[in-house]
Amino acid sequence: MRARLVSGVVVVLLFGLCSSASAQWKWRDAKGQTQYSDLPPPAGVAESSILSRPPSAKPHSPVAASEAASTVMASPLPSAKTVDPELEEKLRKEQQAKTDKSKLEEQKITTQKADSCTRARSQMRGLDEGLRLARINAQGEREVLDDKGRAEESRRVKAIIASDCK
Repeated sequence: MRARLVSGVVVVLLFGLCSSASAQWKWRDAKGQTQYSDLPPPAGVAESSILSRPPSAKPHSPVAASEAASTVMASPLPSAKTVDPELEEKLRKEQQAKTDKSKLEEQKITTQKADSCTRARSQMRGLDEGLRLARINAQGEREVLDDKGRAEESRRVKAIIASDCK
């Protein structure tokens, strides 16, 4: 009894392997290498490059492809009345929410750039007027900028003005 069950399982597994092996595609790619797959080859592969195909697959011909395309084109398009009004309203609201969110984000960025521009211009005026500038270093100590530090700060502030003050 047990031997029959095991042999039955083995037969089913072997049958499954055979049927999956028969559904294999084999073709040569552009580099001349043989490719194997359970999916058909990409659209750019020539019919002559297909070495084997599953028995259920039909060869692709330009005439069959054009007939299929004309059949698809001839099918009537669904009318606008078949769309669910509630779904349409929900989609419209979602689209409006996305638009509002993007506008709000743009306004936030614009406000931040305007603030950055105002601060950078104020800093640049202080640099141009020769005011003493100080900053806090990594040790928490206050240090006054020398000529080299002022030149670096001036370049940094000019870059901020160029990017944010448009």
